[in-house]
Amino acid sequence: MGVNDNVIKLRPHHLLCTQGYSGKGYSEGFVDNMSTVVDRLRNGNDEIQIVFNTDNICRSCPEKLGENLCKSQEKVLRYDSKVVKYFGIEEKNYHYREIIKEIDSKMTGEMMDDICGDCGWYPISACKRNIVKNSDLESE
Repeated sequence: MGVNDNVIKLRPHHLLCTQGYSGKGYSEGFVDNMSTVVDRLRNGNDEIQIVFNTDNICRSCPEKLGENLCKSQEKVLRYDSKVVKYFGIEEKNYHYREIIKEIDSKMTGEMMDDICGDCGWYPISACKRNIVKNSDLESE
């Protein structure tokens, strides 16, 4: 992340990805960047800016074709749209820990499967385990 990145920019579905991330990714550059972003979010008390386009995580992703353009564009937009629909996320600033707490308190296994079910990382990540309350893992 650059020197001028006072506020981390995240697209809506990356609120979920940052919770399940465990050090694996598309490339070494992606992993380095994602680890930096996630470490800062998990260990700080950061304000974040929700953006409906390319964010700090997308920056080093080999799937990124350009600004607001991903190899999996339809999928990325669908994930974002579902997070927005389920949780009323808006394009504005939030405190990361507060928005995560709110999402996690409302998330169900069924919602998680609907949002992330066709993500290649979903079956091998800790997303569902880290986000959904243990009593609500009915779809696992």
